[in-house]
Amino acid sequence: MKHKIAAEFFGTLWLVLGGCGSAVLAAAFPQLGIGFHGVALAFGLTVLTGAYAFGPISGGHFNPAVTLGLTVAGRFSSKDILPYWAAQVAGAIAGAAILFVIASGKQGFAAGGFASNGFAEHSPGGFGMVSALVCEIVMTFFFLLVILGATAKKASPGFAPIAIGLGLTLIHLISIPVTNTSVNPARSTGVAIFAEGGWAMPQLWLFWAAPLVGAALAGIVFPKLLSEE
Repeated sequence: MKHKIAAEFFGTLWLVLGGCGSAVLAAAFPQLGIGFHGVALAFGLTVLTGAYAFGPISGGHFNPAVTLGLTVAGRFSSKDILPYWAAQVAGAIAGAAILFVIASGKQGFAAGGFASNGFAEHSPGGFGMVSALVCEIVMTFFFLLVILGATAKKASPGFAPIAIGLGLTLIHLISIPVTNTSVNPARSTGVAIFAEGGWAMPQLWLFWAAPLVGAALAGIVFPKLLSEE
């Protein structure tokens, strides 16, 4: 188990450092910024590369919602949920801390939102709480459907990380304007700790509740409507 926990820790650290790092360090860089498209691709690439690197060890969850969805679908043991969640949150905080150290080395640095997720005045597009809630539930629901389908017995072996990474890229392309895209409670927690102004932590409940609900629904729906039998 200790190897699985370590893999989840480092995989989630990589996701936050790569995905949120692209948003904090590179998204708005003068004249050469990667923008929404680049950030979306960065998150997809972190999951794709992390899944190939750590998936053989731990299954490559890197996300409490993924762990819950797989458990509900009967793909993961419920007794291992809490250790995985602890490793994922710890990895996300470590990744955010490393990113903060790097980013703070710039003259005149201000953390700002620090790639945190938010709604209402903290939504990139000004979307309200209901929009954020629905978006995060639906996006996580489909993310888990992609994961469950790509890792099903009848799926082509070896290609799951590609489908999952591209799926996460698409989700970010859709939902960055709404919530800055979570679909991952650990990712949201890690950066919220470092956001300025103290607004991110009070809104964090939504980015735990909505992804977990969406993932659980996918875990219920997939075995029934998209049978692996």
